[in-house]
Amino acid sequence: MNSDQINGKLQDIGGKIQEEAGKIVGSAEQQVKGLQNQVEGKTQEKLGDLKEKIHDATK
Repeated sequence: MNSDQINGKLQDIGGKIQEEAGKIVGSAEQQVKGLQNQVEGKTQEKLGDLKEKIHDATK
């Protein structure tokens, strides 16, 4: 695993927590921010996957 994969996964998990916390307290703004963090995290994780594939292919 590379840093993009790890950081992306952490951001995705944090976004899920933030979304759920927003639901609990009734904050639509926090729910949206949580969803945004999830999308950003998944995107970063996919970038890390791509980098890993490129690295493996060039060995």
